[in-house]
Amino acid sequence: MIRAARRLRKASTVALRARSKLVMKTNGFRVAASVVVSLALAVPSPAAPVTAAGGEETARIVHALNRLGYGPRPGDVEGVRRVGLDEWIRGQLDPARIDDRALEARVASLPTAALSVAALRKGYEVPREARRAMQKKRAEMGEGASEDDMRRARRSLVREYAGDLLGTPRQVVDELQQAKVLRAVYSERQLDEVLVDFWMNHFNVFANKGPERFLVGAYERDVIRPHAWGRFEDLLVATAKSPAMLFYLDNWLSADPNATFVGKRARGLNENYAREVMELHTLGVEGGYTQQDVTEVARALTGWTIAGLRGGKRMGGGDGGGARFFFNGRVHDGGAKRILGQTVKGGGLEEGEQVLHRLATHPSTARFISTKLARRFVADDPPPALVDRAAETFRKTDGDIRAVVTTIVTSPEFFAAANRGIKVKTPLEFVASAVRASGADVSSARDLGRRIAAMGMPLYQQQPPTGYKDTADAWVSTSGMMARINLAADLAAGRVAGVSAGAAASPEAARAVGSPEFQRR
Repeated sequence: MIRAARRLRKASTVALRARSKLVMKTNGFRVAASVVVSLALAVPSPAAPVTAAGGEETARIVHALNRLGYGPRPGDVEGVRRVGLDEWIRGQLDPARIDDRALEARVASLPTAALSVAALRKGYEVPREARRAMQKKRAEMGEGASEDDMRRARRSLVREYAGDLLGTPRQVVDELQQAKVLRAVYSERQLDEVLVDFWMNHFNVFANKGPERFLVGAYERDVIRPHAWGRFEDLLVATAKSPAMLFYLDNWLSADPNATFVGKRARGLNENYAREVMELHTLGVEGGYTQQDVTEVARALTGWTIAGLRGGKRMGGGDGGGARFFFNGRVHDGGAKRILGQTVKGGGLEEGEQVLHRLATHPSTARFISTKLARRFVADDPPPALVDRAAETFRKTDGDIRAVVTTIVTSPEFFAAANRGIKVKTPLEFVASAVRASGADVSSARDLGRRIAAMGMPLYQQQPPTGYKDTADAWVSTSGMMARINLAADLAAGRVAGVSAGAAASPEAARAVGSPEFQRR
């Protein structure tokens, strides 16, 4: 922890020297400008945590706003004080009670944000036939063809094979990213957004893999959000059956190597998902499984595939281009398996469900998930006693996520002074908290999403299944600090596209934002 703080201080100093002249356009918002710049430069001392101005109560409120959300806005500290910190936390633990219609109105302005997979593919996906035709046309036109000629040829071929598309595949990912930033900045259900982001990262998928960009929105909306506060097993099963996860980790292709159908042999066993579901999603790398367990879990999950992925109505399919879970018994390995020391009888779909139940309820899973949650909310090296209590809650409640999170965020360790301001903010957290602190208005979050990517965290585009790290070592670098400084200066000066400078924060909020805690949470 101390080493990470020293690296952060050094990186901040180097970046500050690299940009020694910051041209500020105050536009009448001198206080807001100084606050936003200070948030990028402030680096905590490893010697002792900082107590926010206003005493212990204010320090606890600021800590909660930073850990259970994306930081305070002007007036938030006073608002939490009025209702009481304990009551505010109880409300955040039950987000369905909180009116969030103002946020939804902002997200609704993004055309693709609420569309189904079928609607996205119909309106934004370039058909395979058109892509093949474009490759052929490009070869025919040769290297001498101008960009304008290629663009006209592309439009003509897309129209021929798909009609008039509503937009591009890139627009779909762009608006997913914008929606995520808007939710972080404007949602009143701050802890809900933090927890959804946690689970999206835990069950990571990569939006740039094939048709994944058309699947990710439904994955977050229909799989992660509805299960974020429920039983872990339900969340695990929902992700395992989601087209986004099935495609990302190739389980939709996994089949009994000996299976044949329509005179063809199946592709064979794919162990990608089986390995990651144990190493990353449930037991953890030290959870006690073996390579043989990986193979046996993969066998149990053969036939878990996707219907409707290869085509819609315009391409000969019958479901309009959507995608859904489908169990294909013809390619399932129906033999008995030996997994984690127990025999799983041969059967069908129920085999995989039984395996996921064993993984979800395994003691190693209780500890692994509790450790990750405690790391997110308390410290990079979470207190062992807290992890023990959270894991015990996990086991006693059959993996009730709300109960485990409650155990952590209402614990003495969560509020301990030693655990305040010690976690480095991720780029998403930094950008969202900067916008919230400045009181700025966001009409378009496209530039904010681009800047988050420049800091090393392109949203929905982490290729490895590990997801983004939640520890200081991942985010302490000179280039990352420079990007943060640039964002702070540009935000204060009104140079972020789609973001209007906000009015000056209240003195209390300004002191909290300008404190050394801001670079951390």
